[in-house]
Amino acid sequence: MPQTKPPQTPSRRDFIKRTATAGAAAVGTLSLARSAHAAGPEEIRIGMIGCGGRCSGAAAAALQLGKDVKLAGMVDVFENRMEAKRNYFKKNFPDQFVATDDTCRYGLDGYQAVIDASDAILIACASKYHSYYAEKAIAAGKHVFIEKPHAIDPAGCHRLKRACEAAKQKSLSLVSGHESRYSLPYQEQTRMIHEGAIGDIVAIQSMFLRAPYRTVRRDPNLSEIEYQFSNWYHFRWLSGDDVTQSLIHNLDRMRWVLGEENPTWCFGLGGRSASYGEVYGDMYDHDTVVYELASGPRVYAMCRTQLGCYSKWDDIIMGTKGVCNWTACRIDGETTWRYDGPRNDPHAEEQKILIGSIRDGKPVNHADTMIDSTYMAIMGQIACYTGKPVTWDQMMAADFEFDPSPADVTLQMEAPVKPDATGNYPLPKPGLVNYL
Repeated sequence: MPQTKPPQTPSRRDFIKRTATAGAAAVGTLSLARSAHAAGPEEIRIGMIGCGGRCSGAAAAALQLGKDVKLAGMVDVFENRMEAKRNYFKKNFPDQFVATDDTCRYGLDGYQAVIDASDAILIACASKYHSYYAEKAIAAGKHVFIEKPHAIDPAGCHRLKRACEAAKQKSLSLVSGHESRYSLPYQEQTRMIHEGAIGDIVAIQSMFLRAPYRTVRRDPNLSEIEYQFSNWYHFRWLSGDDVTQSLIHNLDRMRWVLGEENPTWCFGLGGRSASYGEVYGDMYDHDTVVYELASGPRVYAMCRTQLGCYSKWDDIIMGTKGVCNWTACRIDGETTWRYDGPRNDPHAEEQKILIGSIRDGKPVNHADTMIDSTYMAIMGQIACYTGKPVTWDQMMAADFEFDPSPADVTLQMEAPVKPDATGNYPLPKPGLVNYL
């Protein structure tokens, strides 16, 4: 097991000063959307892969940036979801809806028609497919917005790396859905921490505690695999579980605060104690991960999806000179500070970055933050599943994938996981399973 006592290292503040430029690179393009269009195309055609609320919200935000933005195509696994969003966009953006019957698809094969019809692809669907579709879109020469989590396993991270590198080579934008980085209050708060407002960071408590995320009752007309796609968040092979889905928000923010430093190792505790029944699929309903960093601090991160329990979404950053309450944008200690400046919608800002980069002809690539934050989340989830320590080096060497591979999935195949006689799906058993 890795040593728990880190070696002598420079102070946290010195470390931050040397590495903060990495975080700035991820948010330094916020003004792109306000620049002139001279270098860009007269029309920007966007395509949606996924017709749920997140992808639809991203598309609506992009269309609101100007009449030059057109919606050229959309695809979803389910016809009724695709048709509902097609009707919505035709009604609310009639002059910008240019999609045709050929580019409004359903099933698992329609994504290529959307890619072919578009200049920029918005990806927000079952998370297993995020890096897969990103790689396909970049290969076709299209700009990409990719929602978190950008991957759910090491194989997906390898695809993400390839997509990021190809985007750089082709001068294409690849924008991350880690929206906290685009928040004006959070940017100012992070600047304050980097400049020493709370001293050297000692420990961080990160929480994503809530009731179960949207559950979907079984439609008897659907096959088992179709049902799992309809309720995809609650199946590990499609979502990666809750550390990767939810706690990644906190982990990405804390990597930003910590100057993009990666953990050396972690251990985790997880399982299911309350959320039983088929609607909960095969996910845990609670996870806790402790990450250790070489420069000293530890991150105590926890998520839970249980009814009737304490709910909290926050990060408490403890330093030698004060404490920061993240969501309150408040610092208490030797420095007392409250954010009282302008506020923005980070989800809308994501699309300003994407569309602005295309208009301006200056590609944006968030590879430096999106890949490692994704790895950190997967690392923590695997530690919970196995009950064993997981090191960063192990993650970098790993290539496992939650079967089956995206390219091999069909809606006619047998589902990779099935319920038992009680309607519950099997769960990973810590101490008995191994992924590395």
